[in-house]
Amino acid sequence: MLGATTDMLPDLLRLLAVPALGWAAWRDVRTRRLPNRLWTPLVAIGLLTLAVDAVGHLPMTTVDDRLFFVRVGVSVLILIPLAYALWWVGGFGGADAKALMTLAILFPTYPVFYLPGDAYPLVASNLGVFSLTILTNAVLVGLAYPLYLGVRNALRGDISPIMFVGRRTAVAALPTEHGRLFETTEGFTRHGLDVDALRMYLRWRGTSLAALRGDPETYRDPESVGETHDPTDGAVGAAAVDAGGDADDPDTVPDFDGDYDDPWAAERFLDDIEGNAYGTTPEGLREGLRVVTTRETVWLSPGVPFIVPVFLGLVIALIYGDLLFGLLRAVGAV
Repeated sequence: MLGATTDMLPDLLRLLAVPALGWAAWRDVRTRRLPNRLWTPLVAIGLLTLAVDAVGHLPMTTVDDRLFFVRVGVSVLILIPLAYALWWVGGFGGADAKALMTLAILFPTYPVFYLPGDAYPLVASNLGVFSLTILTNAVLVGLAYPLYLGVRNALRGDISPIMFVGRRTAVAALPTEHGRLFETTEGFTRHGLDVDALRMYLRWRGTSLAALRGDPETYRDPESVGETHDPTDGAVGAAAVDAGGDADDPDTVPDFDGDYDDPWAAERFLDDIEGNAYGTTPEGLREGLRVVTTRETVWLSPGVPFIVPVFLGLVIALIYGDLLFGLLRAVGAV
């Protein structure tokens, strides 16, 4: 028993990733911001445990020894570049990519935990690369979320072509929400205003969403911009005026921008911050401002970071194992 416990020491050390990823998922949901210092100790643990395991497989005299190094190579040389590439093309956020890169180092091969009556994980894939198991589990968990959204919206009577990818949200709640508008004044869009960019704009002007909705005609005039302020990065909870509220009579607010050269001072705002507001363009900002000053509710993307299903995928992988492999085996495909 003592020998088995000693053999499990590297894997037990790797379990520190569970509370760390759990905290990261919680923090990312609340703020969409994760400190870079989170990953350094986890990478250090991964390198240490990987070195210990590698020594145990040297010299490479057996098939298992060679398989160990092949699996490490697949995890490090495939998953890390894949995570980086997905971040590069915008498929992942930076924190999501860093989480996957860290897990590729921490869990290149399947851990083993011996408990009374069984050994965990219960189901291992033929490939034997645990980091890929975590990723496929995360994808399967993530695919379940649109179903949840669809059912949730249907029960609330929010029937829409985008009911599986969005949720109806009160405009007054936007100062503490995350995600991207799925609406324009003309209909639905996949490229609406990012709520973080909206917060940046409000902070730059030193105003609130309630004030904007209460007097949109004044704020539409670019000459109404007085002293400007640090827009921050749009995170919820930064020092800024973020009060929500309803417009005095939003149904009567005009949705046109008149003859102004720079309605809402959108172009000036983006020029002041060197144009970096989560991909927002002047026209995209103007369109979003027209929406939030003329609607009581809007369709908003869920804004759930991928690190949440990554954390759940890790927990499932440690207890059950590979969901995809289990499903394929259940239907006789493997």
